[in-house]
Amino acid sequence: MCGIAGIFTADSGRPVALPVLRRMTAALAHRGPDGEGFHVEAGVGLGHRRLAIIDLKGGRQPIFNEDKSVAIVFNGEIYNYAALRAELLARGHVFRTDSDTETIVHAWESWGTACLDRLKGMFAFALWDGRRQQLFLARDRLGKKPLYYAFLPDGTFAFASELGGLLRHPLAPRRLLAAAIDDYFAFGYVPDPHSIYDGILKLPAAHYLLLGRQGAAAPCRYWRPRLAERPCDKAQAVAELRARLAQSVAARLVADVPLGAFLSGGVDSSAVVATMAGLRADPIATFTIGFDGEEDETPFAEAVARRYHTNHRTERAGVIDYIEAAREQAAMFGEPFADSSSVPTHLVSVMARQNVTVALSGDGGDELFAGYRRYRWHSLAEAVRAYVPAPLRERVFGGLARIYPKLDFAPRWLRAKYTLSELSLESALGYYRMLCRVHDAERRRLYAPSLRNALDGYEPSRRIARLMAEADSDDPLRRAQYVDLNLYLVGDILTKVDRASMATALEVRAPLLDHEFVEWALSLPPALALRHGEGKYVLKRALADRLPETILYRRKQGFASALAGRWRGPGAARVRARLTGERMRDCGLFDLAAIERLLKAHAAGADHSAAIWSLLVFEGFLAAGDGALSAYGMTSRSAAPEPSRAGPA
Repeated sequence: MCGIAGIFTADSGRPVALPVLRRMTAALAHRGPDGEGFHVEAGVGLGHRRLAIIDLKGGRQPIFNEDKSVAIVFNGEIYNYAALRAELLARGHVFRTDSDTETIVHAWESWGTACLDRLKGMFAFALWDGRRQQLFLARDRLGKKPLYYAFLPDGTFAFASELGGLLRHPLAPRRLLAAAIDDYFAFGYVPDPHSIYDGILKLPAAHYLLLGRQGAAAPCRYWRPRLAERPCDKAQAVAELRARLAQSVAARLVADVPLGAFLSGGVDSSAVVATMAGLRADPIATFTIGFDGEEDETPFAEAVARRYHTNHRTERAGVIDYIEAAREQAAMFGEPFADSSSVPTHLVSVMARQNVTVALSGDGGDELFAGYRRYRWHSLAEAVRAYVPAPLRERVFGGLARIYPKLDFAPRWLRAKYTLSELSLESALGYYRMLCRVHDAERRRLYAPSLRNALDGYEPSRRIARLMAEADSDDPLRRAQYVDLNLYLVGDILTKVDRASMATALEVRAPLLDHEFVEWALSLPPALALRHGEGKYVLKRALADRLPETILYRRKQGFASALAGRWRGPGAARVRARLTGERMRDCGLFDLAAIERLLKAHAAGADHSAAIWSLLVFEGFLAAGDGALSAYGMTSRSAAPEPSRAGPA
């Protein structure tokens, strides 16, 4: 795993500012503590920070082809590089290293942009071809590795693995994007292709960008999850799942450094550890973070560790100061990011990095095999929508929702207002309501008039409608999974894992997100994922002889922390000081009186923890300096992004 940065200009006579490139690259040193490298020629500069995983001696970057006309800086791992290398050697290419990175250079020479179809792995890279005078940037199919870029006012193009690297360029945009702020409070993150800054973009997952001296083409999509169902019975699916999971895990055990696994005690991470144990003779190193109270999963993790005789390490997180941690998010993510589970994810990464350089995780299981409770509810809601016409739903469910009391202080089972509202809505908007962290009306109340006006009718829910329309399936479950694979997985889960782990220079690999495994899982009949309200049906059957029932069938807990109580009692005064203080007042984005009312309602027993945490993280972003609106202002451009044109998939 590494960090990359670069500068490109259409004017080949303009020299690249090497000191600027060095500053951009140095900002990514945490991603690659094992060395740095640069390549600079007319109008092009590439920078690299290295975390050595494969070919420790020969894999320094940039890496070149035989005559040095092609150079690459690369972040990630190519798991099928040995097979690709053999194929390319047979075609006459000469290799100078044993690195997986070099296979991309020669694959580009042989197949151009179509080389992406042959790469299996996680990656973000920039490749310069001096003969073609082209800069080629690409990101892996599921979006495991990040890549930010910007077209700067002087005509320069700049890119980096993280926002912190790009912001070291003196011309990088600093104006906040109103639509991105609204997206953040709606989803808890800023989805691709936007960043919090207007003019700094994220290359979306499964896209590439090609630039030449005459300009740049729009980002082009080269892959998308297919939802074409094929006949398959349970026995066949179980056997194939076990074989495919073993193949995917085995590919991710290749490393020239110590390797282990995260083990939460849930189905997905336990499945990965159980499969690893069957593939390795030596004991696996496994890592768990424990918590006090109901969230503690350490007994389940320890049961799996005992069964497979792992070298298991557990640390207890104790009482985490989430109020202080909110400010640390800006340094780690470069923009507001409100998934509070990033805090324990970082803690387990710190612990793992003291022992290994690579860790496998169970990320992706919930999205592929319908592990989230919202899938069950969405399927039920869609069944209601199928039998009750929209006008009647609006009259009945919408009418009941309007008269039903909000009951923020009541037990959860009595709070039916949102449930009734969702049933009255169309599919995409109903699913959006399930995903939404801070609902539309509540967000608008928190915003100052200037931000509400700047949004100019922008609606984050349109993303969900666009993705559902794009999905090539009419099945409600598959459409919801397609949304999550393209939105939540990329914007939240994989972003969280990448930044939290790379802040400690730990590489995390996700076997369940092998793209061929993803395609296979999505081709199964939906009933093998979600059956009679039970998620992960086929995955649990495939693990029946490998994991105890207490692991397979216990209630899903998640890797997070309950925050509601932390914003009451002794913590309330600190929260209020942060959220009604100078930074929040001076930025001009929020209605401080509305924030005061929110805090009072929460102190009295209502649960506004998601909104409070989101506000705390945003305040931390402002405190970091780059988000100070008093210095940089805000843009009102708020149009939802158009889908990228289809590539040669």
